[in-house]
This record gives sequence, C-alpha cells and structure tokens, in this order.
Amino acid sequence: MSAGPLPVAEPGGLAGHLDGFVRAVREAGIPVGISQAVDAAEILTVVDLLDREQLRHGLAAVLLQRAAQRPTYDVLFDLWWPLSDRPARPGHDTDPSDESGDGADSTLDLPDGGEDLAELMRAELLRLLADGDEEALRRLAREAVERLGRGQPSPSGQSFFSYRVMRALSPDTLVSRLLEGLLAGADRGGLAEQVARQTVRERLATFRAAIEAEVRRRTAAEKGRDKVAKNAVRPMADQVDFLRAQASDLAELRRAVAPLARRLAVRLSARRRLGRQGRLDFRKTVRASLATGGVPVVTHHRPRTVHKPELVVLCDVSGSVAGFSHFTLLLTQALREHFTGVRAFAFIDSTDEVTRFFRPGADVVDAVQRIGREADVVAFDGHSDYGNAFDVFADRWAGAVGPKTSLLVLGDGRTNYRPPGLPVLADLVRRSRSAHWLNPEPRRLWGSGDSAADRYGDVIDMVECRNAAQLAEFVTTL
Repeated sequence: MSAGPLPVAEPGGLAGHLDGFVRAVREAGIPVGISQAVDAAEILTVVDLLDREQLRHGLAAVLLQRAAQRPTYDVLFDLWWPLSDRPARPGHDTDPSDESGDGADSTLDLPDGGEDLAELMRAELLRLLADGDEEALRRLAREAVERLGRGQPSPSGQSFFSYRVMRALSPDTLVSRLLEGLLAGADRGGLAEQVARQTVRERLATFRAAIEAEVRRRTAAEKGRDKVAKNAVRPMADQVDFLRAQASDLAELRRAVAPLARRLAVRLSARRRLGRQGRLDFRKTVRASLATGGVPVVTHHRPRTVHKPELVVLCDVSGSVAGFSHFTLLLTQALREHFTGVRAFAFIDSTDEVTRFFRPGADVVDAVQRIGREADVVAFDGHSDYGNAFDVFADRWAGAVGPKTSLLVLGDGRTNYRPPGLPVLADLVRRSRSAHWLNPEPRRLWGSGDSAADRYGDVIDMVECRNAAQLAEFVTTL
C-alpha cells in the first residue's frame, strides 16, 4: 500500500485540497461540472485514503469521460497526491530530520556519492527490472532522484533533473542483460524474444515515468504545484494546434476527427426544409376531404426526393501549413467515409484533384506522400498562390461546384503578396449551396503581413479552426 500524505494542514483541509485538484483538472482542458465535483467529494468518503491507487481510480471514475484524458489526469494526480513510502496519517507530520521532506525511508544502504553510488544503484535497477516489481522501481526512482538528480538550480529555480538520473544509470544499456535473464536459455528470434523485448520496454517506461513524476513532485515542492502543472501537462488532443501537431499527435487526432467528420457530413448535407414529407399533394388532399365534409383533416404529400450530399474540399498543402495539412487530409479521408460524394483538391500555387488518394480505408500518411510525389500542385516556385490556384480550379473543374455542392476551403489565406483571386472565389461561393473556410491561424493574425484572410472573409464564411475543439464548435453551430 502506498499513499500520499493527507493534506489536512492546508487551508480547507482535505476538501480544499480536492477543490484545488478538481480546478487543476478543469484548467487542463478536462470538462468537470459541479455534479462531477460533488461525486469526487463523495469518493473521499468511500475509498481508503491511504490506498493511493484506489483513490486514483476512484476519482478518475467520476472526473473523466474519455480514455484520452487519463495521461493528463495521472500527471495532475501525482502532483496533488504524491507517492510516499511511509504514509502520513492525519495529525502526524513527517520526520523533521528527513532531508528529502517526503517522509520516505531509504531502500538501500548506499554511500554518499561518487561512481560507487551510481554503480550500486545501477545494479539494483537491473535486479528490480528483472523482477518487475513496480512499487520497488518507484521507490528506487525516488531515491535516485534524491541522490543523483540534484544539480545547480536553473534560472527557473528547478533543482532536480531527470536527465542527470538517466545519464548516471543508463537504463537503456541494460536491455541485453535483461533479455538474457528473461529468456533463460530460450531460442532467440522467436515469439519468446518478442514478448521479452516488449516486457523490457514496458518496465523501462515504468521506471522513466517514475523518475519524471518524482522530479515533478520535488519541483512542485519548490515552486508550487500550480506552476509545475501548467508546464508539465501536455495539452489535450483536441486542444493541440494543428500547425504545431507532431507525429505522436496524429493518432489521437484521427480518433478525434472521425466522429466530427461524421457530424459535419450530416450538417452539410441537404436539409429537409419540409420535414420528412415532400410537397403537399393538393388533389389527393381535396379528394380525401370529401369524406369529412370538405374539411382537410388529413393532408397528403408527394414522396420527397432524397438529395445526395455533394462536397468539394480545397486543401492548402504548402509548407507554411504542414501540420494543418495533415489535419485537413485526415478530415478529407474521414469525410470520404461518411459523405456520398466528396471531391478533394490540393493546391500550393496550382491545383490538382487528389480524390483518388483517399480510397475508403486508405492510410493518410501514405496519401500525404503520394500527393507530394504525384499531385500536380506546383506550377512555379512552390510558394502559396491562392489566386492562381483558384483560377486553375475554376478553369479545369468548372462543373465541380453547383447548386447541390457544399464548398469547404482549408488554409491560412497567406498569399505571399500575390493576387488573392477574390472574384473567382466569390463566383465559386455564389454557385455553391453553402461555403465555409477553416483557417488554422488565430483570428488576431488575419490580415497581418501577407494574410488575405480578412478579405476572403468578406466573400466566404471564414472560421478560426486551430484545433479539434474549435472544429467541434464549428460543427455544432453550423
């Protein structure tokens, strides 16, 4: 059993501590309502407060709605309910003689410093990794940070650093010895080795996470939890700016975009203004009213013709919006799977149709690579030229946009000071059933420098769409 010391000394006691934790979770982008906060307070009355993992899972059950929120939650939980090897009980302070200030007992009889200390800890780490005891690994991580992680305070005031511990222990160099122990003479290259390698990776990841959590805990003790939380917590997937999205964010973005694309397809499809039924069939209605003295109690309607939604997507794939390009193609692929008629066009300083790269089930990364190799999107110097791109699109695919078509433009509207092609865009918007432009740049930057976004906004509905959360808001209000 391991638990964090109960925060009875804080203003407001345990209730005040929980309130601060819930507020931090909310500020990190996880929606927490009043009812969930009340449920969290109720959790404190039914779980063992000295069982840290029970408390972690109990609060997670009432505060989280999606599995993607769990990593952010765990970082904040470790800051507000830190690990302690010797649980503090209500009314009992930690030992004042404990220099670490956390009440933790030393797990090893080790010298004060030097190479012998690092080698002894390294040998202990090898033994614990082979055993797979996660609690013992966490205790070793705490002691390693205390004994090896302290350095000269940085300008920000941080005194403990994970890189110092990892450099001293070099856990990645223990992989071969761990494999020998786990395989125990089994043949190399088979399933047993694959399982052993996966086990080693997981145990090393557990140790690294424990080191980082301990460094955050000690930094929080020096600088305050709130300051550390703002820097330690990664933005939620739906709050990551598309222009700054990394490869590691794409998988989560894909999961976030797919349901939004489904909803967007429904919103952009033809709205049945007359409800489920078609126009009134006057002749049948009058004939039926004869049975009720000429009063049309029951009306009859003609069968309604179901309109198949059509969508044209124009995507800027220039280097200035490289991160956004991945998102736009993710969105295009998702729309292809939910929209009956989608035509996708990519452009830089010229335009080409790329619908063929988005077959159902096609990989977006592969589609991006094929567009770069095969699509004819560069005519001159490879710098954005919206005016020429619009001209090429209007000349080559004049019939792509019509009264039944929804037009969706995706780009930052930065023209490199070239003609923006406003008359052509205005004509496309006029001919379409509906038209929207999603811009990944903050609204405050529209019209600055070579941005023509403010001018485009005069002829088309320009929407700020920097992350999946704003895309969801656009879909909801559409």
